[in-house]
Amino acid sequence: MTRLFGTNGVRGVVNETMTIGLATDLSRAIGTFFGGGNVAIGCDTRTSADMLKSASVSGLLSAGCSVIDLSIVPSPTLQLEVKNGDYSGGIIITASHNPPEFNGIKCVDAEGMEMDKAGEEAIEDIYFSKRFLTVGWEDYRNREENVDAVDNYISSILGNVDVESIKRAKPNVVLDCANGAAYLSSPRLLERLGCETVLLNEVPDGTFPGHNSEPIQENLAELMEVVADSDAVLGIAHDGDADRSVFVDENGDYVPGDKSLALIAKRTVEEKSGGLVVTPVSSSSCVEEAVTKSGGEIRYTAVGSPIVARVMKATGAVFGGEENGGLIFPEHQYCRDGGMAAAKVIELLALSGEQLSSLLQEVPVYHNLKKKIHCPNEIKSEVLEGLSSEFEGKETDTTDGVKVLYPDGWILVRPSGTEPLFRVFAESKSQGRAKELADEGVRIITELIESRTKGS
Repeated sequence: MTRLFGTNGVRGVVNETMTIGLATDLSRAIGTFFGGGNVAIGCDTRTSADMLKSASVSGLLSAGCSVIDLSIVPSPTLQLEVKNGDYSGGIIITASHNPPEFNGIKCVDAEGMEMDKAGEEAIEDIYFSKRFLTVGWEDYRNREENVDAVDNYISSILGNVDVESIKRAKPNVVLDCANGAAYLSSPRLLERLGCETVLLNEVPDGTFPGHNSEPIQENLAELMEVVADSDAVLGIAHDGDADRSVFVDENGDYVPGDKSLALIAKRTVEEKSGGLVVTPVSSSSCVEEAVTKSGGEIRYTAVGSPIVARVMKATGAVFGGEENGGLIFPEHQYCRDGGMAAAKVIELLALSGEQLSSLLQEVPVYHNLKKKIHCPNEIKSEVLEGLSSEFEGKETDTTDGVKVLYPDGWILVRPSGTEPLFRVFAESKSQGRAKELADEGVRIITELIESRTKGS
């Protein structure tokens, strides 16, 4: 069956592959799948948000749903609202970290979790077969606004951290909202935590004038500089829909997401005297080493926060997340949550009395590299088959793509679920060896793509 949904919803370039027709019919399919009821809808700050949200509202209403409009909110804010309220599910209009010409539609189930694969496939079946539920004029329901979702979200986070200890510490923090959905929620959260906060890119603007919305090192030069030139103990950067947080230490040094993942995982396992941590196969070995040395266990999944979250719930895991800054705290909710991650790191600094750079010394050192190679979506499956043949005879893990395990490191090559490209991850204790492995992965995937492209 043709797939619409990728790793995190349905995404595309606005008015090319992501159109109002797609948004309307996909939302009709989602409303049909839900069978009516209350459906929450929200969006990030992208310039196309109102257009696509209006189309989605129309689709939901035509299928007999009541629509509760949360306006511009972080994805985890909508997910918490659905989890705690009387909802059949929700829709989030966002393309997360993708460039501004992209937008997307994520579907949330009644538990506030991103829809599982079975649900997505059922929605796709309704979409492609056009078996939409269409109610008569007398059965149309209402579109209402919810203005309390952000406050409810902040209150939930505050209930899961030691607010008084943070207030006593009075931390100075620099916050980069990326001109995205965090512009309202995260400044309010830090204010209620008693932080002295310097704000960057706090004006909502879907063209992302401050920097591209993906919180990677090359996009955070201003944040790093401001932290280094101030007495701030921490810098925090969100992505476009604020389900991720990436950090900068007190010296202005960028903290890779795998290190913050490993640090919080280690501390969580220590506090709970053990427990399971769930993370994708793309995560650094520093996470596994930190967790197991602290008495915990690790479980690997395919890439994608919805997969990680569902395995966490099924196994009773104490913590989980991805190496890109997407951390999941089950005591709060089963999804990536940038606001919760920010609060937990601030709490860790306040309770420990240490600087972030010192705390990160607890994390084992590995060197990793990440590359992107363009690949047309229509040949991804062929290229993936070629990868399996290329690495035949070597120790591999095919949980997601192909991960090749060597005595001194590993390579992971996997197709992106949201963009027309392959991602290459490589890691080793040696920086030089990590580069060798990354170059090897890039060479192999490039040759496979070129051969399939020429063959077509």
